[in-house]
This record gives sequence, structure tokens and C-alpha cells, in this order.
Amino acid sequence: MDTNETTPAPVLEINTSRQMLAWLAEQNLSIALTTYQIGKLYFIGLKPDKTLSVFERSFNRCMGLCATTNGLYMSSLYQIWRFENIFEPGQQQDGYDRLYVPQIGYTTGDLDIHDMAVDHSGRLVFVNTLFSCLATLSETHSFKPLWHPPFISKLAAEDRCHLNGLAMRQGQPAYMTAVSQSDVADGWREHRTEGGIVIDVSNNEIVCTGLSMPHSPRWHNDRLWLLNSGTGDFGYVDLNTGRFEPICFCPGYMRGLSFHGHFALVGLSKPRHNKTFSGLPLDSNLKSRNAEARCGIQIIDLRNGDIVHWLRMEGIVEELYDVVALPDIRRPMALGFKTDEIRRVLSIEA
Repeated sequence: MDTNETTPAPVLEINTSRQMLAWLAEQNLSIALTTYQIGKLYFIGLKPDKTLSVFERSFNRCMGLCATTNGLYMSSLYQIWRFENIFEPGQQQDGYDRLYVPQIGYTTGDLDIHDMAVDHSGRLVFVNTLFSCLATLSETHSFKPLWHPPFISKLAAEDRCHLNGLAMRQGQPAYMTAVSQSDVADGWREHRTEGGIVIDVSNNEIVCTGLSMPHSPRWHNDRLWLLNSGTGDFGYVDLNTGRFEPICFCPGYMRGLSFHGHFALVGLSKPRHNKTFSGLPLDSNLKSRNAEARCGIQIIDLRNGDIVHWLRMEGIVEELYDVVALPDIRRPMALGFKTDEIRRVLSIEA
């Protein structure tokens, strides 16, 4: 045996369903996604010849992602970045039609920020998972708390209930998901199987219980959709009965949900082999279908629950966090801090 033999470093390999690229072209759509596992922000789009375009930038532990009128917000290990597109309408460069520049960075410290959104006034709101609260940016401090679940007795850096998901409705925070109702440090881990809840922010009522590791609640087409990640079921909450109604099973640990018309874009991850992700109903649900967990994006038709297109990531990427649909954008790119372009890209406000 050659003792000098080395194992090749894993690379990223992306495959798609036969019609995925045609669907992106037809919908005039691109996709942004984050993976904190390797610290990458990815943009999925189409080159001028309509083949797949994959653009990446490195940001340490990037997770939450949301779109603005002309850009994006993204959370990272201890900062939130606001990206602005500096291209004029119709402007392109090398086939790219958006250039996102990290214009402003807010230092928050490591809050384990999950879902983020922009409210009706343009203010960023985000799920501060470490402190079990909903928060916004502060000009002078790490964050400003806005709301916390009624069962949380104290704001402490203890990740008591693993508050993670935020659904906006009419420009206001409306519903949030948590893995449990625990009020002790790291207490949610004992309730991963069926302790998950949805909370109505406006009246502090728990409107759905019995979920398993719920993530990514979103209000769309007059329904509250979410990912019941611990089981692999995508569906909606019937707010009249408090029941979760699944419409399809997705083969992976789901996080990240975005919508485009009557399509849902769902992010999938391969479960980590540790105590947090093991022993969930997802394991047996995969086994009963003779399936392996996948990493990538599923495109689901909301009218019938069919998975109509998919994108699969293999190799170095095994986990995603957030997925955002970018309508009317064909091929976006962004600047990062590890290459020299950021020194030379200059723009003047008119």
C-alpha cells in the first residue's frame, strides 16, 4: 500500500431533473441559498446559453437569508450583511444581470440567527435563536428584542426552546416556530420528536402542537405553510383546527422555504449523524420508502403536492439552511471578501 496516497478532496457536484433548467427559464427565476456547513452563499441561475450557472461566495456560517427591493440580507457567524445590487436596470456583465455588494455589516455577536424578513416599514426582523426571541438591528448594541414566546421567562443566551422560524403576514411578524416549549437552557433537545409548536405572535397563542423539529413557516396564498422537518412532511397548518396537514413527503431534513406562484421551493439536507438529528421519525419514513436523504432543492406544485423538479447537491455540500426565490433575475452574482474585486467595484449614487 502506498502510504503517500491521499484521498481527493470532495468537490461540489450538482445535478438537476430533466426540466429544471427549462422551468427556471420559463419562470424567469433564479435561486439564492445558504449552507452554514461550509460557509457558502450560492446563486443558482442560467447562463446565456441556458445551461446551469452556479455562483458562490464564502461567509462564515451563513444562515438566514431574505430578499429586499434591490438586494438581500444574510446572517453569518457574528454579523448580518445587507447586500445591494449596483447594476442599473438592463445592465449586464459577462452574462450576469445582478451584482450584489455587501454594503453594510452589523456586528451582532454569535446569536445563532435563523429566519429573517423585512417588515412593512423596511426594518429587518430576525429570529434570535440563542436568546429565544424575535429581534431587530441596533445601532449601538448586538440586537434589540421585539417579542418572545409567552413561556420564556427570561432573555438569556441559552437557546431554551430553539425558536427558529418566522412567517410574515401583511408586512408584520405573524407566526413563529419553535422545537419545544422548554424554558431551561438547551431544553428543546428532549422534545425533538413531537414537541414542536407554532405561535401566533399577535396574541401569544400556540396554534399548533405535536410537530417534530418544525422550520420555515411562511404565509402564502392565505395559508400558513411550514416544514415538519423531523418527519419529512411539507404542508400547512389549518388554523381553524390547529392541525398540520401534510401535502407531500420530501426525502431529507428540510430547512428553507420560498414560493413562486403555485410552486414551493424547499431546501433539503442530509441529516447529521449526531444526537440532535438521530432518532427522528424522518429516519423510519425514509426507510419505509427505501430512500436515502438528499441535499438540494425540491420544487413542489402546491395544487397537487407533486415534486415536479429538483436540484441535487453532492460532495462537499450536505446541508442547506435557507432558500430564496429571486423572480425576474436570470443570473445573479455577488462580491465577497476573499478576492480582490471588492477593491475595484465602484459605484456613484445619482
